[in-house]
Amino acid sequence: MPHPLALHVTAEGRSEDRTMLVRELVIAGWTGRDPVARDKHIAELAELGVAPPASTPIYYRVAAARLTGADAIEASGGESSGEVEFVLLRADGETFVGVGSDHTDRKVETYNITVSKQMCDKPIAPEVWPLAEVAGHWDRLILRSFATIAGERVLYQEGTLADMLPADELVARGFEAGLPDGCALFGGTFAAKGGIRPADRFDFELHDPVLGRTIRHGYAVATLAIVG
Repeated sequence: MPHPLALHVTAEGRSEDRTMLVRELVIAGWTGRDPVARDKHIAELAELGVAPPASTPIYYRVAAARLTGADAIEASGGESSGEVEFVLLRADGETFVGVGSDHTDRKVETYNITVSKQMCDKPIAPEVWPLAEVAGHWDRLILRSFATIAGERVLYQEGTLADMLPADELVARGFEAGLPDGCALFGGTFAAKGGIRPADRFDFELHDPVLGRTIRHGYAVATLAIVG
């Protein structure tokens, strides 16, 4: 069932509000361009009991309704956490880039990664840019995230997209016919500074140092009790 997502498209200095009907949500994993950095993230998850992937990269299908522009989500138990990722969105024959958080249940992840991806909402910033505007300096784009834990806001992740598979290669390896209309594709993430851990709030951004602009979003995490 198509899931409507309100977006604010910023292109060539102009802004336009649009609604995208998301029919497919895909979370790409282990998309690091550098095998050493990629293996570091695999080892990081292995410390939490997560089995290594069957392939790299790998593409997890998630219910489209999990994608949200909300500034707060609810998660069962206290063992979930976010991770910043660039997001490719295809609508009306055009590809856009934005930024989101692949919020994941880490306890479930230890026994089934696909199910863990389905357990939590995936917040996304409402602003997007046309991919064509940043394709020429893609590797210079910067992803950052900040976690607020016990009242302290700390830098959680940071890196350039030079460390991730290029957008065209990521799409080509997961979609033989190209990214279909109505698809949102999360592009993978970086290792967390200080290790993966839950937070009361998660903020994230995509910064373009060439055009001097930044997409930002954040959300609070409410923990629902597990009673049985």
